[in-house]
Amino acid sequence: MKLWINNNSKEKSVAAANKLRSKLLDAGLILDRRDPQLVISVGGDGTLLSTFHAYAAHLDRVKFLALHTGHLGFYSDWTDTEIDDLANRIIECKDNIPSTSYPLLDVMVENKEGSLFHGIAINETVVRRLSSLTMKARVDLDKEFFESFRGDGLCFSTPTGSTAYSKSIGGALIHPKISVFQMIEIASINNRVYRTISSPIIIPHNQQVDLYPQTADDYVISCDGITTKLKNVKKITIKLNYQRAQFAQYRHRHFWTRVETAFLGQDEQK
Repeated sequence: MKLWINNNSKEKSVAAANKLRSKLLDAGLILDRRDPQLVISVGGDGTLLSTFHAYAAHLDRVKFLALHTGHLGFYSDWTDTEIDDLANRIIECKDNIPSTSYPLLDVMVENKEGSLFHGIAINETVVRRLSSLTMKARVDLDKEFFESFRGDGLCFSTPTGSTAYSKSIGGALIHPKISVFQMIEIASINNRVYRTISSPIIIPHNQQVDLYPQTADDYVISCDGITTKLKNVKKITIKLNYQRAQFAQYRHRHFWTRVETAFLGQDEQK
């Protein structure tokens, strides 16, 4: 089996990556950065996101695995104290990697000259302006007018991304087995002209959101924190991508257990 290990520069991550790499190479597995079957991220959630985007063009043949060197993240089942066990699981399953899949956002931006920008996100996409001025946009749901938005911006989140930025702005927590995404308004303004729903909206896999922003030269769109400046925007379309992110699953951790551990961390009440 061919694999690649990507780690951040922190001492703990470097040590963990080196230890795991040594064990897997000793077992006969092959390091291949260009065409791996398994890509392992060692570090935190930021390292996982950068690793994912580095291989986003190879989703049809790559499976991801996250090993955290801090607290467990929402994409990780393993910590750096479990390297021996993880290495053994990888070696045992080298001919048939067990996996689960997560929905991804598909982002298409069309400007007035007809040029296109295409992006993908595993956590969230945020549309906003760089200036202190509010963003104004017509919002269509499933190709029908829904609302005239005015506010700081709009966030679109996947189920796995629902525990990240979208949660902090009032988004719902969504189990990743559900093939949906959500739209969350950021500091929306309501008056006689601009009327918004002012609550998270859950959108099914076969529908899309189309934004028609008012003319401005300082729009930006962020996909998992990767920000792109936009000019002469005509239309922004958000929907679920036809592909899903495949994650190696050498053991199962319940999603709600991850939520409890990350946000509550309480012992069972008796």
